[in-house]
Amino acid sequence: MKQYLTHARVILADRVLEDSAVLIDEGLVRSIEPDCVMDAVEIDLAGQWLMPGMVDLHCDAIEKEAEPRSRVLFPLDFACVNIDRRNAVAGVTTPYHAVSFAHAEWGVRNNDTAAALARAVKRHRAHALVDNRIHIRYEITDVSALPYILELLDEGCVDLLSIMDHTPGQGQFRHLDGYVAYMMGNHGSTREAAMQVAEEKMRARETADERVLAVMERARRCGVPTASHDDDDPRRVATMKELGATMSEFPINLETARAAHEAGLAPIFGAPNVMRGGSQSGNMRAFDAIEAGVAACLCADYAPATMLAAVSLLASRDGLPLHEAVGLVTRGPARAAGLHDRGEIAVGKRADLVAVGHPGGHAIVTRAWSAGREVFAAGYSGM
Repeated sequence: MKQYLTHARVILADRVLEDSAVLIDEGLVRSIEPDCVMDAVEIDLAGQWLMPGMVDLHCDAIEKEAEPRSRVLFPLDFACVNIDRRNAVAGVTTPYHAVSFAHAEWGVRNNDTAAALARAVKRHRAHALVDNRIHIRYEITDVSALPYILELLDEGCVDLLSIMDHTPGQGQFRHLDGYVAYMMGNHGSTREAAMQVAEEKMRARETADERVLAVMERARRCGVPTASHDDDDPRRVATMKELGATMSEFPINLETARAAHEAGLAPIFGAPNVMRGGSQSGNMRAFDAIEAGVAACLCADYAPATMLAAVSLLASRDGLPLHEAVGLVTRGPARAAGLHDRGEIAVGKRADLVAVGHPGGHAIVTRAWSAGREVFAAGYSGM
């Protein structure tokens, strides 16, 4: 069914068209500001934004759907259904569900459960509202996880692979106390158990290089893009570049973010960091990277709704041109992941689209389309 979306602020890759229109048909954008439209259903957006559907390269909110409280697991297919709906409502039409393999952290990050969750996401794709993808996070100090991840790569279950090193003393956890507090707060660990895990990580780190080489080589053979995680030094960026990584998630400081940008590793920052004005771990502000011109993407990290909220804040509070703010959650991540069929409103691209209204002054998704199919619609009073 042809759909003619009219009277919208159409946000293109390089500018915003006021009171404009877009024609979509057979899952694609067919025309922008067409001269003549026949046999199409007209949808009047009454001045709302019309932007590309958002591409989220890293969000582990699915883990909370599967394990809402520490060691309380819900059925994994139930988790897939609900995170799919959450993303449609948030306007994220291409979510990469971040599934961590870090056996010592128990719960959903147990290797057996994590593998089952990845396979559940793949099974749900046939019934999903949006284009759900799988981002496997490999904790390099977990010796037992490697066979699981290699098997998932061979099965075609992996769309993005990131290499994590949460060994205390570097990266996100520069101090042992920070890691212990994380384990106690997020995973219900006792202090003694957290200390034991930390010690095991530090021992396993000594033999990690061989495992990293193996998993990166398998990802390359399978055509899966790869990312580094929590880079804290330009030397680590250089190492990951040599191994084939094309993205750098959450660089710790501006020097490292700039090194990643210059090396061609797309720096990815958290939208919650933008909303909160800083990192929860005390690392660099996402806004500083954006202001320096070295941020390629924003991701939801753990909260899908923050993607659009961050765009709105950057455009209204910080004065970033609207099309540039939108690009951080659409075109930037699509390019980083090698998705050339989406991420912008252009003729011939997938009709992944989001209409955004501002009831009560908040940027809120009112409609969402995935490959031309309307997957969410809501009516707000006062619009």
